[in-house]
Amino acid sequence: MKNKVIYWIFTGLLSLMLLMQSYMFIFNSDAVAEIFTRLSMPHWLIIPLGIAKFLAVVAILTKKSAMLKNLAYYGLGLDFLAAIASHVRVGDDGWMTASVAIVLLIGSFIYDKKLFSVG
Repeated sequence: MKNKVIYWIFTGLLSLMLLMQSYMFIFNSDAVAEIFTRLSMPHWLIIPLGIAKFLAVVAILTKKSAMLKNLAYYGLGLDFLAAIASHVRVGDDGWMTASVAIVLLIGSFIYDKKLFSVG
């Protein structure tokens, strides 16, 4: 029971964060474009990243495919690490949000494995 509560805290907060980012990336891409410009990131990535974040939440929460769920965790990890590196490189404090996301991602992944791994 304790593990389920911990899993849902990590996964719920991670999912909420990703859904908010996804919404912003897709429906407020002009504001995100300003951030991407500051980070020297290409603007064409904004919409695909927004869609990918939404699909990652779906893959993690539905658990319909272990491969897709693991791919979502992996892809999000790469995204968050790249965000940390980009923000550190330009010297702003955006790295803190990405660091929180990494902690939530790792917690969700660990407790997902404890609760839902077969074998």
